[in-house]
Amino acid sequence: MPIWFAYTLIVLLVITSILLTMLILLHRGKGGGLSSMFGGGVSSSLAGSSVAEKNLDRYTVLVSVVWFAAIVGLGLWLRLQMNSGS
Repeated sequence: MPIWFAYTLIVLLVITSILLTMLILLHRGKGGGLSSMFGGGVSSSLAGSSVAEKNLDRYTVLVSVVWFAAIVGLGLWLRLQMNSGS
């Protein structure tokens, strides 16, 4: 496999790592989390689980699946490079 494939996976891994960190920090925890700074605390206290929180959950799951796929892809690429001897 070409080397650009590995570089693409590394860039994807860095971008998704940053996004995943930001999305996790936006989630509301026991103390309100960072989502309450952006108005999420008011809507969640009035209506249980708001649409914004559901969308945040969906985006977090989507980014984490892409992050995991990038790690697995990079690991497989490295294994193929080791076996081919180049």
